[in-house]
Amino acid sequence: MSWLLSFWKKDQKKDSSSEGGRAFEKSAKLQYDFHSADLERAASAAKTLERSMKSKQKLKNLKRSQTLRHFVFYDLFIQKFELLSAGEGIRMVINHVQRERRALEDDNAASKSRMDYQDNLSRKRLRDQLSQEKLSKDEEGAKNQEANRLKNVEYEAELRYQNDLKLLQARLLGEAQVERENSEIQLERARMEADEWRKTVLQTISTAGSLFGAGLNALLSDRDKVTTTVLACTALTAGVYASRYGISSLTKFIESRIGKPSLVRETSRLNAVDMLQHPLKPGLEDRLRKIALSTRYTKANNGFYRNILMAGPPGTGKTMFAKGLAKHSGMDYAILTGGDISPLGKSGVSALHKVFDWAMTSRKGCEWHLTFEEIRNNNHLL
Repeated sequence: MSWLLSFWKKDQKKDSSSEGGRAFEKSAKLQYDFHSADLERAASAAKTLERSMKSKQKLKNLKRSQTLRHFVFYDLFIQKFELLSAGEGIRMVINHVQRERRALEDDNAASKSRMDYQDNLSRKRLRDQLSQEKLSKDEEGAKNQEANRLKNVEYEAELRYQNDLKLLQARLLGEAQVERENSEIQLERARMEADEWRKTVLQTISTAGSLFGAGLNALLSDRDKVTTTVLACTALTAGVYASRYGISSLTKFIESRIGKPSLVRETSRLNAVDMLQHPLKPGLEDRLRKIALSTRYTKANNGFYRNILMAGPPGTGKTMFAKGLAKHSGMDYAILTGGDISPLGKSGVSALHKVFDWAMTSRKGCEWHLTFEEIRNNNHLL
């Protein structure tokens, strides 16, 4: 069997495929092929020899030769069987080797892919680790830079604060020194001025006293001057009181003739003051005139009235214009104030509805004038 294995190894070196094994099996079969015709001829010859006279001797010789032939045949058959078994074994070995080789190649490919995958994973892990370390180093560097910057800023702020504090202390000390010197100078000047003023006042008092005493002595020594002085003082007092009461009486007389009493809110009488006053601007007067004409024409043509909003502080003529507009247009008017509605409390809304219902009964139409300044202060009416 060793020569078969050596032959198979030489043949595998030439060609490791299964076709080599099949070619080897075919060549062995051609060299050591076995035919049944030889056995038939041997059997017929044996029968012929048995029938002959010298059959026994021939049979012995034939048996001897047949035995030798059988031995050769058996040897050839065994060799053929061994060759066939060797070819089948070689084929099985080749198939097994091929399967082992394919399995080994698959294992090698799998291990190679696994190793490549692990290598890629390790490389990726290493890259991630390096990037993470770089990122951590960058973050640490940024933190260190920020910490250094904050330290520098704090140090600069502390230095600036110390410098400002020293400058402020120096300025305050200088100002205090200057103020102290100025206060001493001002105190000395005030003391000198007070001495001069005291001397001047004392001198003035002494001079005025001496002059008043001299004048009083001169006046009392002359009776004519005393009489003249008394009469002049009496005349001056009478003139002051007469002018005061005379002007008051003249003012009351003029006010009663020209003006009107303070208790009278409105009147149809005209006075000189009202005739001279003209409070409306030309543009506003023209606009109010157009509103009055439009309202009058609307009343005459039974049209739809417009709402008018008049805004302004109290005493500017809103109510007066509303009453004049109602009279000019031939309508009734009603005036409501917040002072009349606020005492009603929560029933003020019902009272307003009653007033509106009453206004609907007017045949001429009714104009309403509401003072929003007063209603605004009553929260229960809003």
